[in-house]
Amino acid sequence: MRIKMSLEKLCLVGMILLGSKFATAQEGLPIYSDYLTDNYYLIHPSMAGVANCSKIRLTGRQQWFGQDEAPSLNTISINGRLGDSPSALGAIAFTDKNGYHSQTGAYATYAHHLMFSRNPIDLNMLSFGLSAGFIQYKLDETSFLADGFDPIISGIEQSATNFNIDLGFSYHFINFYAHATVKNVLANEGINFNEQGLSYNNLRTYLFSAGNVFNKLGSEMSYEPSVMYMYREATNESLVDVNMKVYREMDFGKLWAGISYRRSFDGAEFLNGTGVSSQKLQYFTPLLGVNYNDFVFAYTYSYQANSIVFNNGGFHQLTLGYNFNCVKEKYECNCPSVN
Repeated sequence: MRIKMSLEKLCLVGMILLGSKFATAQEGLPIYSDYLTDNYYLIHPSMAGVANCSKIRLTGRQQWFGQDEAPSLNTISINGRLGDSPSALGAIAFTDKNGYHSQTGAYATYAHHLMFSRNPIDLNMLSFGLSAGFIQYKLDETSFLADGFDPIISGIEQSATNFNIDLGFSYHFINFYAHATVKNVLANEGINFNEQGLSYNNLRTYLFSAGNVFNKLGSEMSYEPSVMYMYREATNESLVDVNMKVYREMDFGKLWAGISYRRSFDGAEFLNGTGVSSQKLQYFTPLLGVNYNDFVFAYTYSYQANSIVFNNGGFHQLTLGYNFNCVKEKYECNCPSVN
């Protein structure tokens, strides 16, 4: 068997599996730190229409600049209330490439928000959300074979399409919030690109988020610590994000900055020259953003803090957003995702 694949590409595939263990291109929309850029709807369908404005968000993420076949992700989302009703709609479309694998997907969302407030200014809201959509997976094997025949390599671009749903809930109480979501609830029929290759039928992932915004009365500064926990059922993998954001009110809107630390609870083994070692995925992600009138601009930079990495460069991501159909802020709370 002769396969036309350079040593660099072999290394890239291996490091993708290690460095992108929890955000691979075969398991739906990857879970990065972009939800922290005023974009919780990307991971929690119950956040559709929760704010006093309808929102459009575009994100672009590029990993390992200068490397061929490096992972990249682009998303566009929109969500908002249906008039003055407690119901909301949303939609997400994305394209994700990771080496020879890629996926394109689109989801539509319905959310419903129940108010338990004692009066119109107290925030006490329980939200439910359901997203349904299709994902098309592709495996490009056109460059795998130099010549000859290999029974497990087709030498073509293979594809498969699956339907799935996400469901979740959110709870907001004054400055506190919590979210829980189950992604990819349905079992796939099984995707087999070849007899001994890619095959899976359980993509179910559980996400839990919680946070609170603190500020002193009359202060222009506010602080938002939060956590996000993710568990993948099929492989028993899990990770946690620990986040801190700082906001400053300005005449034109709001400036904000923060830091996110991601740590997996599962390690990957590798040869260190004298034996076998293991390491757990670690990311540090600083973020910077501005809300300028109805526009949102944000930048994040994820740095993989492991001893064995494919590239010392980081992962860059831009977020552009626009808020429209805004209504007057209803609640007396420091709750950026709602007011």
